[in-house]
Amino acid sequence: MNYPEKARRVIQLEIEELQRLHARIDGGFTQAIELLLACLRGKGKLVVCGVGKSGNIGRKLAATLNSTGATTVLLNVGDALHGDLGVVDPGDLAIMLSYSGETSELLDLLPHFKRFGIPMIAITGGLQSTLAKNADVVLDVHVTQEACPLNLAPTSSTTTMLVLCDALAMALLEARGFQAEDFAKLHPGGSLGRALLTRVSDVMRSGEQLATIMPETTVREALQAMTKARSGAAVVVNADGTLAGVFTHGDFVRAFQKDNAIADRAVREFMTPRPISIQAGKLAAEVLATLEKCRVDDIVVVDDAGKPVGMVDTQDLTRLRLI
Repeated sequence: MNYPEKARRVIQLEIEELQRLHARIDGGFTQAIELLLACLRGKGKLVVCGVGKSGNIGRKLAATLNSTGATTVLLNVGDALHGDLGVVDPGDLAIMLSYSGETSELLDLLPHFKRFGIPMIAITGGLQSTLAKNADVVLDVHVTQEACPLNLAPTSSTTTMLVLCDALAMALLEARGFQAEDFAKLHPGGSLGRALLTRVSDVMRSGEQLATIMPETTVREALQAMTKARSGAAVVVNADGTLAGVFTHGDFVRAFQKDNAIADRAVREFMTPRPISIQAGKLAAEVLATLEKCRVDDIVVVDDAGKPVGMVDTQDLTRLRLI
């Protein structure tokens, strides 16, 4: 049996269902975002309900919403009718997840949500289901085929539901103007928390640890400055203090391989002009994103006037446990 081929079949089927989902995102999605915004701006909370596999997706949605500052509770449907409905208040909004839209435990909650005047968003594949008919907004996650070879186990349907929930959470995040600084306040632990709570100015090399040279500095002198600063790069500045470029150990090696008599030539011939830079007040998380995107080892740090004030080395980020 060709197991890799089986895996590719599953993945392809789910990709095709996601493409169908992508094509049918419409005004109903906008209505859902507007309801969610109205609830949160009114200091209400989001109540997520689901059973079985849909309940698992609901747990992930609730966690994502909470992690992005949208107050959310995951209501245990089985316990809801035995006292847990006490967490629901007027002004809240319910997000109901059920692929069939006929999950009996979920339907038992509908009269109570109606009584409280709780708006409902249904995420379902049953567009003519009881849940859909009672919801204020219906988000369609129906699939034509599960990835299960028996077309029974929830696979394509759960993936589609999960992706739609992610889209809902991310669109809501943008609509609320949620920023990296806000994310940092909710994620203080681990390397991610450190990266989000730390500023570039906190991790950059400066003073004697920063090798600063002029364009006319010789390669020999540049290497001496880098050795003294124990750095693999030197910032090249013009006479007025503006950034001219960066000269790295890699620049030296590449030039030396072509001509081993470069020691007394000016670094302007070998430096990298217009290097990648970042402002000192930015979050360290932005450094991580830049390093990953641009595949560099050093980033020049500049002030508000664009003048170099430091440098961030990937080795420092490792030492500080930011990566």
